[in-house]
Amino acid sequence: MDEELLLARIIAGIEGGGGGDDESHYHELVADLKSLLETDDDEILDRFYVSLSSTASPFLRCFSAAMDSPVESGRLAISASEAYLSLLLSTNCPVFTFFSPVAFLSLLGSIRRYLKPRHREDSGAASQGNKKKRGRGGGSRKNARNPGREDGDETEEGGLDAKLVFRVLERLGSVLGFVHLDRFPDSLKSLVQTVSEIPLLALEHSGVLNYDRLMEMCGRILGGVLSSDHGDVPLTAAEISKSLTPLLLMGKHQARSFALRFVSRKIMGLAKDNSELKKVVCNLPKFLVHKAPEKAEPRGFAVEAILEIVKAMEVEDQSEFVDFVMKMGQGKSNLRILAVDLIPLLMSSLGNPFGSISSEDGVEDSWGLGCLNALVQRCSDSSALIRARALSNLAQVVGFLSGDKRSRSILKQALGFTGGETSEGKGRITDLLKKRCVDEKAATRRAALLLVTKLTSLLGGCFDVSILKTMGTSCSDPLISIRKAAISALSEAFRICTDEVVTTEWLHSVPRMVMDNETSIQEECENVFHELVLERISRAGNSLSQGSASLPDNWSSSSKDLDRDIEALFPEGVLVLLRELCNSEVSPWVKKICVSLGKKKQLKPRVALALQSIIKESESLWLNRSMPINKWTAPAGAWFLLSEVSVFLPKSVEWEFLHHHWQLLDKNDLQEGTDGQGDEEGVECNSSTWAGDRVFLLQTISNVSLQLPPEPAADLADNLLKKIEKFNLHSAEVDAHVKALKTLCVKKARIPEESDVLVKKWVEQVLSKASKVTEKYIEGISSNNLSFATPAMLGSRRSKKLDSVSKKLSKAITAELEKSDCAALRNNLVVAMTDFCVHYTAMIECYIPKITKRLRDPCEVVRRQTFILLSRLLQRDYVKWRGVLFLRFLLSLVDESEKIRRLADFLFGNILKVKAPLLAYNSFVEAIYVLNDCHAHNGHNNSDAKQSRTKDQAFSIRGNDERARSKRMQIYVTLLKQMAPEHLLATFAKLCAEVLAAASDGMLNIEDVTGQSVLQDAFQILACKEIRLSVSRGSSSETVEMEEEGGDSNAAAAKGRAITQAVRKGLIQNTIPIFIELKRLLESKNSPLTGSLMDCLRVLLKDYKNEIEEMLVADKQLQKELVYDMQKHEAAKARSMANQGVGCATSHRSREPEQPATAAAAAGREENVRDSGLESRVVSAAADAMAAKAARSVLREVNGGAATPPLSAMSVPKLRSSLGGGKQSGRPSADVIESLRRRPTFMSDDDN
Repeated sequence: MDEELLLARIIAGIEGGGGGDDESHYHELVADLKSLLETDDDEILDRFYVSLSSTASPFLRCFSAAMDSPVESGRLAISASEAYLSLLLSTNCPVFTFFSPVAFLSLLGSIRRYLKPRHREDSGAASQGNKKKRGRGGGSRKNARNPGREDGDETEEGGLDAKLVFRVLERLGSVLGFVHLDRFPDSLKSLVQTVSEIPLLALEHSGVLNYDRLMEMCGRILGGVLSSDHGDVPLTAAEISKSLTPLLLMGKHQARSFALRFVSRKIMGLAKDNSELKKVVCNLPKFLVHKAPEKAEPRGFAVEAILEIVKAMEVEDQSEFVDFVMKMGQGKSNLRILAVDLIPLLMSSLGNPFGSISSEDGVEDSWGLGCLNALVQRCSDSSALIRARALSNLAQVVGFLSGDKRSRSILKQALGFTGGETSEGKGRITDLLKKRCVDEKAATRRAALLLVTKLTSLLGGCFDVSILKTMGTSCSDPLISIRKAAISALSEAFRICTDEVVTTEWLHSVPRMVMDNETSIQEECENVFHELVLERISRAGNSLSQGSASLPDNWSSSSKDLDRDIEALFPEGVLVLLRELCNSEVSPWVKKICVSLGKKKQLKPRVALALQSIIKESESLWLNRSMPINKWTAPAGAWFLLSEVSVFLPKSVEWEFLHHHWQLLDKNDLQEGTDGQGDEEGVECNSSTWAGDRVFLLQTISNVSLQLPPEPAADLADNLLKKIEKFNLHSAEVDAHVKALKTLCVKKARIPEESDVLVKKWVEQVLSKASKVTEKYIEGISSNNLSFATPAMLGSRRSKKLDSVSKKLSKAITAELEKSDCAALRNNLVVAMTDFCVHYTAMIECYIPKITKRLRDPCEVVRRQTFILLSRLLQRDYVKWRGVLFLRFLLSLVDESEKIRRLADFLFGNILKVKAPLLAYNSFVEAIYVLNDCHAHNGHNNSDAKQSRTKDQAFSIRGNDERARSKRMQIYVTLLKQMAPEHLLATFAKLCAEVLAAASDGMLNIEDVTGQSVLQDAFQILACKEIRLSVSRGSSSETVEMEEEGGDSNAAAAKGRAITQAVRKGLIQNTIPIFIELKRLLESKNSPLTGSLMDCLRVLLKDYKNEIEEMLVADKQLQKELVYDMQKHEAAKARSMANQGVGCATSHRSREPEQPATAAAAAGREENVRDSGLESRVVSAAADAMAAKAARSVLREVNGGAATPPLSAMSVPKLRSSLGGGKQSGRPSADVIESLRRRPTFMSDDDN
């Protein structure tokens, strides 16, 4: 088109006022301007500039409108912006004539709108609208002139044109080279904000745009405005930093990397020569601190961004920021947790945290020490989330500082461990760890155990005994993650330190976890046992096999020197390890682990070889000292472990070794007690030790019997049979002899059928002799009318296969059990009956109620033995939890013996909770009636129930006194703790239906003493905290903590709402109506239980203070009384706390030296006063009490000790009647009384 025509069209379009609402006019204007600017005729352009000079304002308004147009998803606007920038960049253009802040703002807005993500519907609607407008006239020509429609720019209608975006940004950067924005601060601010938003806006179009090139252009533009030509550089830098904050705080992305790179390189580089700009940069991390989000993951990104900026600072600026972080640790919760997260990163990233060291004590001037102290302080923070983070971060600090020797020593001093490598672990954080390892929050306990693990490496495993025991206790934590952390921490201590205390605690805590319900914990337990026990024993055996035992030159034959030499012979505390393995509390778990490892084929032959080497070397050392061999015993636990591993490693045990030691042990058994030669040497022989070694040796022989030579096996079998037939073996050796004899018969026989014949033959032979002995003994008892003694128990053990004899014995034992006055005899009889129960379960089941009566035996030993034996039968399912058995076990929870109470707590809290989780729920209501010995319920008045409860009077806790109620309540609380949340809700409903509703319907006689006790117990249970579920709506701190622990906060919130709705629905529909009817009944009978009912109802409704009117709509009087009782209760609580405050204040004035105690009491009072309204009332009541006390004191001084005269004795003026001279009735009118009753009470501090 002719340039003259273009010029005329542009001038006409501008003078025409922009074409009204027709957007097509702007398309033509933009296209014509771009075509005109592409011409090379300078004369035409000069004429254009001269023509536009007179119409500059209309031109700018027209193009501003075009750049503000939303048509085609902003494509028209961005095209207009490109044309406008091209105009400013054209040759000889009067820039200041055509540049306008308004137009510049429109230009920036067009860029934002074009990059803003649009929905397809919006784009389609805009396209259809444009098609309609173009269809009304001249569509073909206008469409051909539409800018930005070059081939290949975009593939669909309304898509993003990347080339167009890059052209606009490139020309914008060029324009800023000669258009200075120092006179237009708003334009500068908008420019910075727009360019800072581009990386975020462009995320939607990352597949179309070249993101690296886009970030480069944005950085060039932002770097260009950091010039004095565009205004004050520090102010501009501050605005840029503020605008880049969203990018700095976002997750890992190129946009965040761009922002960090720009701040740490560009702005930091300029700040080196500009002190004012340096202040801006130093304040940026502090600004990010206040902008950091509260959620865990975004907060972590914020911490990383802050650290990257701080690392780019100079040393003095870094030091200033570290001081700021330590002050943050004393601020609000959001600042404290940020400080806790920043400290370990600062100490690890800035380098040399203990760089500035004082020569005197080594740590005074170190900034790292200040950070360490701040972190230790936060480990006791009031917020559980901050405590957990502080502990885990402190563990991280200890971990990376332990690698450097110099930092290691300073760290020990800082934490109070001044004893070096031999420290007993009693540092300043020992008490802290004791508290945190048993913290109420799981995250805190887990973090504390992690810190213990790291400190173990620092201290070489030398920890305070209490910390070790705390770790052992944590192995039984209800949460899986805590148990895993405790196993890891305790195993790390055992891995580093072989001290006897550590070894003992590890063996008593970790191996038992092989019975855990979690498979991963079982596997972890097996792995650490294999590593720390079996491998350690293997290494000790290998070191012995490499060279024989060497004796010192100045050896002595005394027992103490011998023990010391034996200890020195076996490294890594192997003797202590073996000795504790055969401990009765450890050996069952060791057996379980060995079986599991053997089935998985993880037991190695070197373990069995090492154990044989240890036994051989011990014997060799004994003989080298010329000690009597009949007094020698192998290291405790060696035979036990060998008997367990030989089951899976039979080929690794030598027959010569077994044969030699069997002859030695068997010979010593015969000579025991006849040779006193060793007495003068100070060596004593323990017969039980010999018996135990023989048992384990026989077990080992039976395990490897298939590998034995035939002839020695036959000789050994004959020897064992002779020993069995004498019936004088130690009780622990019987089973081992029988088992070994059976396996040897298999080896002795040539074919399997022959082995069965041999076994049957000697079994019949032994049983025949045992039967004769037992029958002879029974006949002697019957003829002489003697009582049973211990031989009766032994006889029962030897006649397990004799049914007729067993029936006779069981009847006789049961009869003797009920009438015997000897506690030892009753104890033995209980053992015999429980032994019968294993082999004759159906026959003994009818005697179980009589056996359970021993749970109330007057002798503590009998009660404890009965409890343990019955518990084992219940765990092995020989006896079922049915009938009266469960109800009788409940009394053990409140037994007079502390040992029995602990056993009962473990049984109900650990074993039954897993084995029978519904038992407590199903038997709860029945337990209330049984414990109160209540027969006043019509539904339980059948003859069988009466007879059963008459027998159970010894197993009830009758009485309405405080002691009986507290005992029953302790049992109820224990049962409630075993229930799941849904069972608690159901139990609540059952109590209301089967106790409260029964009382209101007349089925439960509330005039009976036991019926009143049942009803009062029900009120106490419904009001206790154990049965109430949390109905809180969920606080932000709880949500944050759940998020920190990886929990699903949305699911938890939904579950909390569901529980709240269920509790509220149950109260409105079921509980409240029952309480209303029961209250009316109790009031009609003037029952003393009315107060208990009101107390219970007040507790139930205290979380629904705003909804009481809705819940109690059926009884307005009860509603008023309940509200009044609640207010009265709070007022009484306030007065009580105020009286405590007065007493403390008085004692403080009278006893000045007790200021610390008074301060502690004040701290306790401050902690107890949570509610703001209650706190105000406490202050008011305290002021009243202080004023009354002062007034009484003044009156005593004035009157000289005389009391104030009564009102009747004083001269007082007479008042006229309110009725104006009418007759006085002596009583105030009803209106006056009503007005006084309705007068509001003001609890204002000013009135007081």
